[in-house]
Amino acid sequence: MNNLMQHLPILQVIVPLSIAVLCTMTKRGNLAWAMAVLSAGLSLAITVGLAQVLWAGPANVNYLFGGWSVPLTIEYRLDALNLFVLFIVNIIALATLFFAKSSVPSEIEERHVSWFYAMFLLCQAGLLGMVLTNDAFNMFVFMEISSLASYVLVAMGRDRRALLAAYQYLIVGTIGATFFVIGIGFLYLTTGTLNLTDMAQKLVSASETDERQLFVGIGFITVGLCLKLALFPLHLWLPKAYSYAPSAVSAFLAGTATKVAIYLVIRLYYSIFAPEFGSQLWPAIEAFLVLSLAAMVLASLSAIYQSNAKKLLAFSSVAQIGYITLGLCLVNFDGLTGGIVHLMNHALVKTAAFIAMGAIYFRIGSVELKDMAGIGRTMPVTMAAFVVAGLGLIGVPATAGFISKWYLISGALERGLWPVVVIILISSGLAVVYVGKVVETAYFHAPTGAAAKASDAPFWIMAPLIFLAGSSVFLGLNTDFNLGLAQTAAHQLLQGLGQ
Repeated sequence: MNNLMQHLPILQVIVPLSIAVLCTMTKRGNLAWAMAVLSAGLSLAITVGLAQVLWAGPANVNYLFGGWSVPLTIEYRLDALNLFVLFIVNIIALATLFFAKSSVPSEIEERHVSWFYAMFLLCQAGLLGMVLTNDAFNMFVFMEISSLASYVLVAMGRDRRALLAAYQYLIVGTIGATFFVIGIGFLYLTTGTLNLTDMAQKLVSASETDERQLFVGIGFITVGLCLKLALFPLHLWLPKAYSYAPSAVSAFLAGTATKVAIYLVIRLYYSIFAPEFGSQLWPAIEAFLVLSLAAMVLASLSAIYQSNAKKLLAFSSVAQIGYITLGLCLVNFDGLTGGIVHLMNHALVKTAAFIAMGAIYFRIGSVELKDMAGIGRTMPVTMAAFVVAGLGLIGVPATAGFISKWYLISGALERGLWPVVVIILISSGLAVVYVGKVVETAYFHAPTGAAAKASDAPFWIMAPLIFLAGSSVFLGLNTDFNLGLAQTAAHQLLQGLGQ
């Protein structure tokens, strides 16, 4: 058993990768779904096992391939931050797969269902690999695995617009990955290593000439990751990808893909770049701050004017990404804690919101607001869960979203940034408007057409929806897990900066 625990880091990636291959060998959609659920369940159990190892004492857990030492080998490294993100990816994956049991057969051609689950697990494996690896090039490899699978998943929808959305996603994603790997090349050229820990140590002795190369590399990496995480104004691929993808894909990507990209920004800036070049990175951090604030306001305004509920939620995701990156820019304990904890809080509520829209699409075949009139009367549990998720997006007390915004405001006040506090409140007010727009349509109009005959969706859709919406309330009232782990991660990151 101890030997098995020792290999949990690599099993975290091997399990979904291996079962993805098995899913391609069957043409039976239900069997592929069962294998995917088994994989996701095992992945979550492995994460729990890793948490037990980490909580037993060590600040981090290292896994070296082939018995070689760093920097000759690929290394997986686990600490509080990537443990937090592992939980996000695996919880959202498992919840989305339960939802997919009913939604996928109704939105994807039967002959493609097995391939859907194979691509889903491949995407999950890539995301988990990015989170765990401590090797820069390995990071890029896993980025490409998850990205290629994501493009296929988006394109699988029956709506022809999904193909165009997937193509645009592919173009932007490829540009982002290319920028990222070019940046890694500059870092390798300067330091002679791809291991992130070893790289951080060698940056200490970088010459002035080396520093110019390093900053070019940092610039390429930053732009590449900003494209991947959809930071305003590099977000234009996201609304179409989330709007026209199958409902299960929208829910999964909204809760995981951008969160992992943000994790990479945190890891590289706080653990690799900032310890040596902290003061010289302030212009980049200030630019991040401005773009984060712009995202919070402008993307929220864009959400208000949408007539399609999935597109509304997609623009809301761009705004919520702004909250997370804002926390990173504050560079203090409360701000960083708020940004990190919002990774999980937003993943839970946004996935719940997309599943609610998926349930409505399952019943009436549309998520256009004009077709959803009165849906709250005929699908009461679905819309009640959406309201709870919406309250989390707004940041109402007793929801997980409130905790995030409380810490972000506290971090901004500590820095004396009163305008930032005002913008957080304005953005929250705009969230009231766009969430209220859906609620008003659902509850204050008489149901007509398909909405008048609708009813709440089957168990496989309602179970993950209720779980995720309920989790927002639970984690808003009992913050030991999400806030506690985020605080530990923030403390370790800031300790690396000497704070």
